[in-house]
Amino acid sequence: MTIEAQRIRLLNDAEPNEKGRYVLYLMQQANRARFNPALELAVEEGNRLGLPVVACFGLLDGSNGFPEAKARHYAFLLQGLSDAATGLEKRGIGFVMRKCSPAEIAIDLAQDAAILVLDRGYLSIQKRWYGEISKGVKTRIVQVEGDVVVPLDVASDKHEYAARTLRPKIRRHLDEFLNGLGEREVKHPARALKLKSEIDISDPDKVLDGMTLDRSVPPVSRFTGGESEARRRLKRYLAGPFAHYGEERGKPEAGAASHMSPYLHFGQISPVEIALAVRRAGEASAEDKDAYIEELVVRRELAMNHVHHTEHYDRFASAVPDWAQKTLAEHKADKREHRYSEKQLADGDTHDHYWNVAMAEMRETGYMHNHLRMYWAKKILEWSPSAEEGFKRTLALNNRYFLDGRDANSFTNVAWVYGLHDRPWQRRPIFGTVRYQSENSLRKIDAEAYERDVDKLVKAERRRKG
Repeated sequence: MTIEAQRIRLLNDAEPNEKGRYVLYLMQQANRARFNPALELAVEEGNRLGLPVVACFGLLDGSNGFPEAKARHYAFLLQGLSDAATGLEKRGIGFVMRKCSPAEIAIDLAQDAAILVLDRGYLSIQKRWYGEISKGVKTRIVQVEGDVVVPLDVASDKHEYAARTLRPKIRRHLDEFLNGLGEREVKHPARALKLKSEIDISDPDKVLDGMTLDRSVPPVSRFTGGESEARRRLKRYLAGPFAHYGEERGKPEAGAASHMSPYLHFGQISPVEIALAVRRAGEASAEDKDAYIEELVVRRELAMNHVHHTEHYDRFASAVPDWAQKTLAEHKADKREHRYSEKQLADGDTHDHYWNVAMAEMRETGYMHNHLRMYWAKKILEWSPSAEEGFKRTLALNNRYFLDGRDANSFTNVAWVYGLHDRPWQRRPIFGTVRYQSENSLRKIDAEAYERDVDKLVKAERRRKG
């Protein structure tokens, strides 16, 4: 299948380097060897120019580590890279990995490249890398957008007010971009190049042990990284729990969640691949499929739209709309019956038993069901000395423990708690007219069944850690 032209853009006016020895692909946002439009474009270009393809990855470490990333996140990332490297080797594509920034490895290896192909991401750190690469690379640079279904600029050229304003724009283009992506034959294998990698990613645990990073949040056994595991999970999910998604997706104890978010976060599976598989699922109803596509495409790409069009999306003053800041400020002095420190929150040491249970799932396993994430975050706002402090705490805990933290969805969902993409509601203490969520929302779930599930998960993690 042809890669849609709207996914591709040139970042400079340079011609391909006639002396280039290979086509270079910087693997950064899409860490997979299959269903990766940037990689497939690199293969097309390599075949056209009679050159092999080399993929590269810059692993941030030590003081230059990825912001807020802990051992938990790096373990999952490295597992995925090991899987991707195996897939690349099978296809005859070279792979070079070094301890440096993505920009540094791209700029260095691009000296011998005919063309440099990039992914597209929307976080400020990624944009900074692209800027450094554009300044430091003299050959042609092509960027391919493979982390969304509908390309960002096709869907909208402005910051969208809410899901309801973006939804019709997404739906208008959805079928246009829900296309399969076959593997291109690699006509010129890279083995003869004999490029050496600084890092042997075949043993991700060993690589992790050799890194200088924050190990206060350890890896988890509940999730194993990699595109192979992502596809296995998706296949099992669509053959079973998905048939009840529309009815039970709001119940964490029902097992109706797909758990694809960590794999999407690390680029280990394509959202297009998931959407196509969802549409083909035989047991699910049209309503189930539509509800899943709403979350996967509309809600997820609304988050990309937000961070792309908001310069300081990680700050309360920039991310939270004016009306919400105003009403929260008006209620800043309201009495707070319960106040907790960030440490008490992290330890699950509050008066709210089921909030503590949800925090235990998050802290110990790196995941929490979306329904409970909303309740969890609203309570942090309620229990913090100010809305600004609550925002900081929510984002810090979110990014510290969640495997899928630190991405566009994280920054957007935290800001949603404080009024982003929402409207004024009934006025209440502390919240003003920002949406409130009470303990009554837990009546919609079987909280005792959820606690039993979490208890099993936490015990399994603690057994593994010894």
